Amino acid sequence: MARWLKQGIAEEERRAADERVRETVSRILDDIERRGDEAVRELSVRFDNWDRDDFRLSDSEVAQAVSEVPDSTLDDIRFAQEQIRNFAEIQRAALRDVEEETLPGVVLGHRNIPVGAVGCYVPGGKYPMVASAHMSVVTAKVAGVARIVTCAPPYGGRPSAAIIAAQHLGGADEIYCLGGVQAIGAMALGTATLAPVDMLVGPGNPYVAEAKRQLFGRVGIDLLAGPTETLIIADETSDGEICATDLLGQAEHGPTSPAILLTNSAALANETMREVERQLKILPTGEVAGAAWRDYGQVIVADDEAEMLVLADEIASEHVQVMTADPDVFLEGLTNYGSLFLGERTNVAFGDKVIGTNHTLPTRRAARYTGGLWVGKFLKTCTYQKVLTDEAAVLVGEYCSRLCALEGFAGHQEQADIRVRRLGAAT
Repeated sequence: MARWLKQGIAEEERRAADERVRETVSRILDDIERRGDEAVRELSVRFDNWDRDDFRLSDSEVAQAVSEVPDSTLDDIRFAQEQIRNFAEIQRAALRDVEEETLPGVVLGHRNIPVGAVGCYVPGGKYPMVASAHMSVVTAKVAGVARIVTCAPPYGGRPSAAIIAAQHLGGADEIYCLGGVQAIGAMALGTATLAPVDMLVGPGNPYVAEAKRQLFGRVGIDLLAGPTETLIIADETSDGEICATDLLGQAEHGPTSPAILLTNSAALANETMREVERQLKILPTGEVAGAAWRDYGQVIVADDEAEMLVLADEIASEHVQVMTADPDVFLEGLTNYGSLFLGERTNVAFGDKVIGTNHTLPTRRAARYTGGLWVGKFLKTCTYQKVLTDEAAVLVGEYCSRLCALEGFAGHQEQADIRVRRLGAAT
């Protein structure tokens, strides 16, 4: 039976915090829908202390921002985008249009059609999240999205040159310096200066995630990507220093980011907790990571590997890092996770920044029913059908007529019957 050596805050506290976020976001979105650009401007000043005549950056402003980024950094951005583009192209190649004659004279098919316009949110108020631009913009571009809009908040009182460079190099068509719920609302609802998009993608703070949730249906969304989560699965072959490093490396995302150690070694569990406290004293982001660890960190000691598999699937974490004697046991046995990181040589930071997989992933146990952002999220798989012969129309029509009658759909039945009468006579 598993033992919790450390637990986070109670679920009731989390639910209360969620309710406060829901109410705030609802008021903001209502305001944007009623007052458009005026509301967006007021909200930007209120939350980001940021105002300008037009939040969209001009071509010359984009070029100026790119010129401010050191060549070595631009090379790093290009390298990361090449890895993400390459894997997205591999995934896109796995998706094919189909057309088959399923009965004599009956042709069924589907086409993978790109979404028309996508709004990509790039977090950047606390950290300039350059990688989030790669993950959404580059992947949407590979999918063939015709209009890609990006929004990122100001960083340090001005647009982040590095984020702008990443958005531009990735292929964004419209770049706005605008953050938070006001950015999400403006992209989804549209204003006089920002035409609405069809889909919203990208991670963000709890307010951004809640705005996407409330807007879903009016626009599509990738998924509800809330605060970053990490689960480390480790056994006695690992050590406390690396486990603590990898836990805090994700906890630094924000004070509500869960970081969990799941192990079958009590010795490793205790060593990791001691190491976390040591590293928090010297980690530059220790204040944020420490708050996340205090309120959302957990340490779980399971009896054996089989129990670790069960618990990991119940937790259904966004990131699952496996540092055990045989990581492939978890690759083959786990079903609920956003992305897996197998073996000590890899880690979540690789996936977050550069390795090529997408870092926009399901949180809050959504991994039970969805994967993360990928090229397929930007494609609509749309079916079509053709009946090529009178004989086929009569065959299908006779079955259809009887089934419509069974359900009491007289109008549906007549759609079938009129074709049976006309085309049956012709044959």
